[in-house]
Amino acid sequence: MRLALIDGEHYPGVTAWAIKKLGNVCCAVFLGGSEKIGSIEEVERKVGVKVYHSPNYLNAIRRALEENEVEEVVDLSDEPVLNYEDRFKIASICMLYGVAYRGADFYFKPSPMKRLGKPSIAIIGTGKRVGKTAVSGFVARILKTIARPVIVTMGRGGPEEPELIEGERFEITPEFLLKLAENGKHAASDHFEDALTSRVTTIGCRRCGGGMAGFPFFDVVDAGVKLAESLPNDLIILEGSGATFPAYKADRYVVVVSADQKLDFIRGYFGPFRLAMADIVVVTRADSVGEEKMKALENVIHDTNPDADLHLTAFRPRPLGEVSGKRLGLVMTSGEALPKAKEYLEMLGAEVLYNSGNLSKRPLLWRDLGGFEGIDAVAVELKAAAVDVVTRWALERGIEVIYLDNEPVNIDGKDLRSAVLTLGRSLLEGRA
Repeated sequence: MRLALIDGEHYPGVTAWAIKKLGNVCCAVFLGGSEKIGSIEEVERKVGVKVYHSPNYLNAIRRALEENEVEEVVDLSDEPVLNYEDRFKIASICMLYGVAYRGADFYFKPSPMKRLGKPSIAIIGTGKRVGKTAVSGFVARILKTIARPVIVTMGRGGPEEPELIEGERFEITPEFLLKLAENGKHAASDHFEDALTSRVTTIGCRRCGGGMAGFPFFDVVDAGVKLAESLPNDLIILEGSGATFPAYKADRYVVVVSADQKLDFIRGYFGPFRLAMADIVVVTRADSVGEEKMKALENVIHDTNPDADLHLTAFRPRPLGEVSGKRLGLVMTSGEALPKAKEYLEMLGAEVLYNSGNLSKRPLLWRDLGGFEGIDAVAVELKAAAVDVVTRWALERGIEVIYLDNEPVNIDGKDLRSAVLTLGRSLLEGRA
């Protein structure tokens, strides 16, 4: 069945003619406009189907989708009633309800959202480099105090066949990762980082391409989920990749937003689709923007999903080895994060002699490493060129490698740790 979107800038007779030509229309939503109509009742009499309307037409669309078995929303409206931003808001709602959205020259079709056989939490981001993997590791470390989680990742550098890493049993060393890199694998892929930082079982999967709403073009996540469901673990954590996420309907969602992202990407396009799914929204790098930008972002999140539990956080480096008393070279993907990371590592007793924010820029990274003299260890995030460049460089020179995790820490007085535990307990109790 179809839902038609109509307006008052068309004569009711013309709208009725279009609905008849369209066929299989169960209802319509009136979006606004009054130039060519007398009343909404007149429109409903003419078009011959139930017409939903509300001062906020998005609410009317939601109600129509909830009360009818709609497979496709067809847009028979036009400017000035709808603009491009309005249509992306409508598309986000359609994606959320799993129905297609079609207009005269566009078509958005959601991927079918499959169900999982075990309790599940999806951790998705609103873009690349928002700290999603760091939040995933944090969530897994918290939840393993009450459950046996397994993380299923999907990455552009992931394996063609699902790869199982028993993080709680197997020690992931720099030498092991370098050997993987020498065998042609992406040893800094998300499933290695998750296994290293959270010490839980992880399953790495490959994906290629990402659509506007966040669905991948190709992936092997189905096989990864099948493997996860065969394990004795009792909770599956689905980790997205950039702004892309697995086409599975999880029981709970944690959505990660970076405070330094463009606000238009959060409130527009398919940002509202991702935000609307959230049970918890984690804003990372909330300490990197001004008060005005932060307030505007908070308002967008609250307006889009007022029920989500919002947490404002900053990243604190968590070295996975002893740094006290050591002279360090610090390597990260973000140059902006270096000063605070350096300050914190020195609070732990390290002396940071050199740093580089070029972990994802290999030529510049090699240049920077050439100046790292007289250090005892290199502290590096497990991302980008951390293994094939930094780890190799350090081991060849007998320098210790200390991998860094980034842990989200509240700066708003709230407690993300407790929120994650509450979310996990409610899920496990609800599924019991």
